[in-house]
Amino acid sequence: MRSYALIAIVTLTPALLPGGNKLTWEDRVELTRGLTAEYATVKILLPRSKKALEFESTGTYDKKQWTEIGRESGPAARSGDLVQVTKIEIDDDKLVLQINGGFKGGKKWYSGVQIGMGGNTAPVTNNNDTNAPGGTSIAILFHKPLEPMKAAEIKKLLAPVLDFEKRSVTQVYSESLPPETQKAIKEKRVLVGMDREQVIMTLGHAQHKSRETKDGIDLEDWVYGTPPGKITFVTFAGDKVIKVKDSYAGLGSQVGDPVVVR
Repeated sequence: MRSYALIAIVTLTPALLPGGNKLTWEDRVELTRGLTAEYATVKILLPRSKKALEFESTGTYDKKQWTEIGRESGPAARSGDLVQVTKIEIDDDKLVLQINGGFKGGKKWYSGVQIGMGGNTAPVTNNNDTNAPGGTSIAILFHKPLEPMKAAEIKKLLAPVLDFEKRSVTQVYSESLPPETQKAIKEKRVLVGMDREQVIMTLGHAQHKSRETKDGIDLEDWVYGTPPGKITFVTFAGDKVIKVKDSYAGLGSQVGDPVVVR
């Protein structure tokens, strides 16, 4: 009997281990970073809807239902319009993508808005980019706890209604950076000299932030990671990174030396 019990425990253990096939915090960060602010070309009439439009994880949706919603609320965008993902909500069994500011968004929401990165600004859209009259939301339904997935997979999944093949604002900006900085962002390494936007592109939004004044200089620390494991401390003076420290929680060992962006 004891051997059977041992076999049962060994068999069940993987399912009981935390983070097995569940969506991890890192997965959530990647999804948020990879989808937020991304542009897509609409391939069908996309209706405005107070309730998020339901889209199955199999890549299908109720065309008749979407058409009826469009008749009642009007279009958020038509085929060929350029739209933007403005917010991501990650629930236990679904992803909700807000498009053009959601139901209350649309042209009046982003018309004339400028995006700034690294000191450079550019309009979100211009009259030649889009004539999308409104916003909406799309809920991707999985009908089960979310498993690890990447933003690229979600973009491919939405291919029947949205085309993400156009180069995004983030891609265009990233390609304008020095090769060393581009390489660091891809490798998820923060460099001394990076600005806040570049740090967010590299590691996402920090879990914790703290501020202090030292020798008359205002400093801000961004902390990434949770124990046990690697913790990254990024220190800003103004908008620039002046120090990067990696350590392992509980071990107190610093790994690597900061690299300066020239």
